[in-house]
Amino acid sequence: MERTEAKTRILKLKRVIDHHRYLYHALDKQEISEAALDSLKHELYQLEQLYPEFLTSDSPTQRIGGKPLQGFPKVAHDSPMLSIEDLFSPKELADWETYLKKLAPSEKIDYFCEPKIDGFAISLVYQNGVFKVGSTRGSGAMGEDVTQNLKTIESIPLRLGSDPRGGSDPKRIIEVRGEVYMEKKDFEKFSADYANPRNLAAGSIRQLDPKVASQRPLKFLAYSLITNLGQQKHSEEHQLLKELGFKTYPGKECQNLSDILDFWRKTARERDRLPFQVDGIVAVVNNNALFQKLGVVGKSPRGIRAFKFSPKQATTKIKDIKSQVGRTGAITPVALLEPVIVGGVTVSRATLHNEDEIKRLGVKIGDTVIVERAGDVIPAVTRVMKELRSGKEKDFVFPKICPACLTRLSKPKDEIIWRCPNPDCQAQKREFLYHFASKKAFDIKGLGPKIIDQLINENLISQPADFFGLEEGDLIVLDRFGQKSAANLVSAIRYSKKVDLNRFIYALGIRHVGEETAIALAQRFDTIKKLQEAAGQTRQSLSDMGIEVSKSIRHWFNNKKNVKMVDDLLEAGIKILLPEKITRRSELNGKTFVITGILDSITRAEAHEKIRLSGGHPLAVVSKKTDYLVVGQNPSSKLEKARKLGIKIINEAVFLRMLVDV
Repeated sequence: MERTEAKTRILKLKRVIDHHRYLYHALDKQEISEAALDSLKHELYQLEQLYPEFLTSDSPTQRIGGKPLQGFPKVAHDSPMLSIEDLFSPKELADWETYLKKLAPSEKIDYFCEPKIDGFAISLVYQNGVFKVGSTRGSGAMGEDVTQNLKTIESIPLRLGSDPRGGSDPKRIIEVRGEVYMEKKDFEKFSADYANPRNLAAGSIRQLDPKVASQRPLKFLAYSLITNLGQQKHSEEHQLLKELGFKTYPGKECQNLSDILDFWRKTARERDRLPFQVDGIVAVVNNNALFQKLGVVGKSPRGIRAFKFSPKQATTKIKDIKSQVGRTGAITPVALLEPVIVGGVTVSRATLHNEDEIKRLGVKIGDTVIVERAGDVIPAVTRVMKELRSGKEKDFVFPKICPACLTRLSKPKDEIIWRCPNPDCQAQKREFLYHFASKKAFDIKGLGPKIIDQLINENLISQPADFFGLEEGDLIVLDRFGQKSAANLVSAIRYSKKVDLNRFIYALGIRHVGEETAIALAQRFDTIKKLQEAAGQTRQSLSDMGIEVSKSIRHWFNNKKNVKMVDDLLEAGIKILLPEKITRRSELNGKTFVITGILDSITRAEAHEKIRLSGGHPLAVVSKKTDYLVVGQNPSSKLEKARKLGIKIINEAVFLRMLVDV
């Protein structure tokens, strides 16, 4: 083939492939088979190999990136990628409109609504119609350059369709924003390794090797055209985005709150039938000029809100109820369920908390129940559908003896939890070893419950110090272990020998001593020996920790077996690091925070650490003493409790701003 002929053929192939890509990914139409399209791509690839001078960055063959990256360069957003404040009830929606009308009393306010896809927000920048830079939201002002990974997504055009508002200036910039997501059906192939489609989409986009991203069926939906092409309404932007070659989701122009509520209810009814996960709707002031006039407060525009759905629930049947023994001997009834998907996760077990909760709910084996999973909370049975009973249901009799060691259970008058009092109970010891190696304690990478079970069954461990004497030869006999995996685990165990004092204290499994108490103890006592000495002194030495905590600490250190366990760990080479002192002091000093739901930009553990470094106190339970409730996606019943108690409720954006301001 002559050079000129090859150039013409390459141009035609690119046009044809882009046309069919647009039909398939933007319009959901298909004129030729995928096999035929693959054949065209293969021909284009071969021609570009023969004539590399005609290879351009917008070629369909360039969707799969080249060499792995060493890291992601930072990209400054010309227009900040702001967050959206959440609404959780019709009343909050009405309050929002009242607020808008106060800001713009003479304006007629109408809205544009669309489903809120639970995806990963990105920005796409095109120069003279060619895709140049794709970036993550990041801090809002600064994101990461993930262009090569985004090029692997077929539904992101590498070259825009005809500019609907004209302009052939080679410096012309068009910016589009939207969500990268994965459809539910595609996610099923990866569900064993990832919690939900959003996590997988986010993780894929942030892979250093673009080929990894290319192997995952990611898609893109555009929702915002940042560049001013003359559009006066947000609804017009959707049409312009389609003309540029992007897929959008059909939204609805709403004239009032009643229309918004109708759209919200309709989307809630249809959410399980949608191809992707949604966690609410987005309502935005449709008039762009008014939207700009309303401005921004903090990191959120005033003219847009995310109206979230209620925590995800599902109905299923209880097949059986088993009693589970915890590391402190607590007996927890667990419902074994017919598997059901709740919030995108398959649930087959749910906690029933305690005997009193079983009586309150009136739960029986065989009952149809409502199971709720909100945020990262363990699934729980929240209601029994007694009207669906067949008469074959069976009462559950709470055990009087430990299901593991057959010791008679005990329950103090002022408690609701039954416990196994046997310190040698094997179930408690097993749970304690799980706890010791867990992420919040010694954080031994790769050492989970299944491996610990094998180590116990092979008589390789019986106490925590035994972990640190394991050699590669001990591990090779275990299932699914080879030379490399054994070496990796031994390396991880050795690495964990250096541990912060607060983690060491938490790992001991002292009753009533959770993460926060362990941190407080580490801040007060510089060494484990000082804590041990305080436990052996008068009650006043620990009185400020609370009656129950100080009692538990004294009781724990009075047990010679526990003291020996600490000594054995130190002899095994554990090096306890001094706790990091809080250096930043601010108006957050002494303030208490509770977090509910899933935060977008940081993990809950990271949020807790930031609160502590700012002088505040993260808590797990809402009470009258709580100063702030931070609300993320899919909040739990903590939100309703906070409202009843009059606790100040803030979203993630406000929370992060408070931390930035200290």
